[in-house]
Amino acid sequence: MPEQNSRPPVDYLQRTRDQYAALGYLPYRWVHNDDTPPWTALNKPLSECKVGLVASGGIYAKGQVAFHFRDDISLRIIDSSVPKEALRISHFAYDVQDARLDPSVVFPRDTLNQLADEGIIGSVSDKAYTFMGGIYSSRQVREKVAPEITRRLIADEVDVALMVPV
Repeated sequence: MPEQNSRPPVDYLQRTRDQYAALGYLPYRWVHNDDTPPWTALNKPLSECKVGLVASGGIYAKGQVAFHFRDDISLRIIDSSVPKEALRISHFAYDVQDARLDPSVVFPRDTLNQLADEGIIGSVSDKAYTFMGGIYSSRQVREKVAPEITRRLIADEVDVALMVPV
């Protein structure tokens, strides 16, 4: 039996290039930021922090409008009262089969709640924010999506956010 670590790592860069090429979006251009992002240290222990969840896997709640095209920059707010069974997935750029079977693979709200129950984190925000990753325009993300998510997390008094990319 081979060791668990004997498999080669997934080449996400090439996999992304191939996926976008198959969708007819050539060439895939990676964003390169010359500026080092600012570092902000936590001013209290993680066990006292309110954690927000932000996911780009195209998650929405039953009754909300599904994400529908590659540059859809809209957000969905998922309230903590929404049961896991009412979560839906719509995304053009990844195979959503596993995520539809278990939304936790792209939306780990249950894991965060468990960490809060165990006292590892203080609490989980009542609202999670989702969008459909694969937004081709980095300008749209920089100027619209990121500032709106940031504004909402600040309004929710979140101390730290878990960002879940796909």
